[in-house]
Amino acid sequence: MPATLQPITRIIGKAVPVPGANMDTDRIIPARFLKCVTFDELTGKMFYDERFNSDGTSKGHPIDAPQHTGASIIIGGENFGCGSSREHAPQAIKRSGVRAVVAESFAEIFFGNSSGIGLPCVCVSPADLTSINAKLTTQPETEWTLDLRTMQLTDGAIAYALHMPAEPREAFLTGRWDTVTELMNATARVEELARSLPAPAYTPLNHAR
Repeated sequence: MPATLQPITRIIGKAVPVPGANMDTDRIIPARFLKCVTFDELTGKMFYDERFNSDGTSKGHPIDAPQHTGASIIIGGENFGCGSSREHAPQAIKRSGVRAVVAESFAEIFFGNSSGIGLPCVCVSPADLTSINAKLTTQPETEWTLDLRTMQLTDGAIAYALHMPAEPREAFLTGRWDTVTELMNATARVEELARSLPAPAYTPLNHAR
């Protein structure tokens, strides 16, 4: 029976600021956590070294502030997710309870890895990002609505325009964002394509010296 995925159209919840440009994947999930056997082990590990000292005491990162507890939307900066291509970075974010990331811009590989696991990454203008962060400072308990149908982020009073390439947006809206599931559901087409391809030519290796 074909696997099915739910469309992702709207995300509602509190937001937490993760300030600064060029937030790289090494900071999102430190390298020592990459030895995990399953991605579930990354739960709670996002931005670990940004949040905790070597002895485990808190550095007072916004993620751990009481007013941001349970936030489901991260508000980042410019070039979010740059650096190495490790897929553990978006996995750590999603498995820690975050359902979307809003930023000025994203690194291409991070954006692709996030889209493939159902973690929407949407862009806002620098001016709107400043306004959103100001609201988070004065009213951190605000409930936000991120709507991929209208491409707006709203706080109940102001609507901020969101931007995302058409193809991943369509994939979220139709529940076709997981390429592995898409491939598994297209077994007949895969087999048909395999039969249509010419057999590879055999070329004997020349071991002459």
